[in-house]
Amino acid sequence: MPYATQLDRMLIGGELKHSSDGAFDESINPATEEVIGRVPRATAADADAAVRAADASWPAWAELTPLARGRMLRDFGQALRARSDEILRVEVADTGNTITPMRGDVGMAVDSLDYYAGLTHELKGETIPATHENLHLTVREPYGVVVRIAPFNHPLMFAVARTAAALAAGNSVIVKPPETSPLSAMILAEVARETLPAGVFNVVTGDGRTAGDALVRHPLVKRIAFIGSPITGRAIQRAAADAGVKHVTLELGGKNPLIAFPDTDPDAVADAAVRGMNFAWQGQSCGSTSRLLLHEDIHDRVLALVADKVKAIRLGDPQDPSTGMGPVNSRMQYEKVLSYFDAARADGARLVTGGGRPAGADFERGFWVQPTVYAGVEPGMRIWQEEVFGPILSVGRWKAFEEAVEMANSTEYGLTGAVWSNNINDALRMVRRIRSGHTWVNGCSAHYLGVPFGGMKNSGVGREEGIEEMLSYTELKTINIVLR
Repeated sequence: MPYATQLDRMLIGGELKHSSDGAFDESINPATEEVIGRVPRATAADADAAVRAADASWPAWAELTPLARGRMLRDFGQALRARSDEILRVEVADTGNTITPMRGDVGMAVDSLDYYAGLTHELKGETIPATHENLHLTVREPYGVVVRIAPFNHPLMFAVARTAAALAAGNSVIVKPPETSPLSAMILAEVARETLPAGVFNVVTGDGRTAGDALVRHPLVKRIAFIGSPITGRAIQRAAADAGVKHVTLELGGKNPLIAFPDTDPDAVADAAVRGMNFAWQGQSCGSTSRLLLHEDIHDRVLALVADKVKAIRLGDPQDPSTGMGPVNSRMQYEKVLSYFDAARADGARLVTGGGRPAGADFERGFWVQPTVYAGVEPGMRIWQEEVFGPILSVGRWKAFEEAVEMANSTEYGLTGAVWSNNINDALRMVRRIRSGHTWVNGCSAHYLGVPFGGMKNSGVGREEGIEEMLSYTELKTINIVLR
């Protein structure tokens, strides 16, 4: 276990602990299928202990001045930055993501902590002129205990950046890391223990069916946030509703369109199409623009350029800075992606490049899949409708504006969308018509600090990454002062 032999304890109430029954889960390097570490397999009793520790800690945390909370969040971020090289090595080994773009994840996490640390004074209420003779006002109060369930594609970044708002609002948090890539959360547990008050930040590892379900159903947890698949998101909604009245926000899957008009530069569109697929994460990103909708006038030229760029992606060791794509995250994900090659063939899609496992001694072990492009993809095909969460780009052709709108909106998803056009009228008309929560005009993929992110339709509810996220971790209390 070359990367993480000492990282095997979760954080509950300020103490680094093994599970109450001593069980562990092993973590696998997806490039080699070697065991590289282990994490505690938390029990329902462990989950209960974490919730009770968070519940005991949040009142004192909420009573700190906004300035004091903000300073502690910044200290937390700087302590994470000090261990960023260690976190990077562990995450690349544990996820399969390539090292060069992953260098930014800790920085994004720290930037989010800084951002929300600076917003703490914006937790404001209002005065309401309901009557002339009395005073009516509102104040914002934290929920108390917040559960954040993080996905495997950016484990540490989502565990930190997506809890910063909850912490800034005065809540204590419990992070449930992903089962297949949990090792960086063990470093996170150590850093949080050193920099934040006991119980304010907790890390509970283990099986979602046991630890995750216990957290979601716990009566002291009213606020839950999740990033992941729609199937799991709906299961969380059901479990939460069975247990009580809870506020659940979900950032779920996407089958996101990139729509290119005929007046755009084919080279620029091809660059955007490949960049928007997030091949450095093996296409394992909710926001990947995995459907490329090309106007017939530029279709053939752009498709040829895309094919050349995708063929040039270098597969190999994710720790090598020159590698362009690593393995998919787990055996389950690998088998899922392979099943879509069979579906595409059965549905009549035309394979342009990729479509299988790469050849060679370097790829005999591990969960390797070629970066793949299909053309002639129609809205009825599975690779058009379903989120693969893998390195498969589906290309379709359109002629009329309304046809492109219908194609873009023809799935259950609505997370992101990109429109490329040099005509501002066409671009804005299209971006207003597509049912996606986060859109770009002549851009793709990028997130911007402070700009809300979230989906429509089955891609989720709620918005993250802006001030709206911080306010969503508060409840509004009304105070009526009757003057005599």
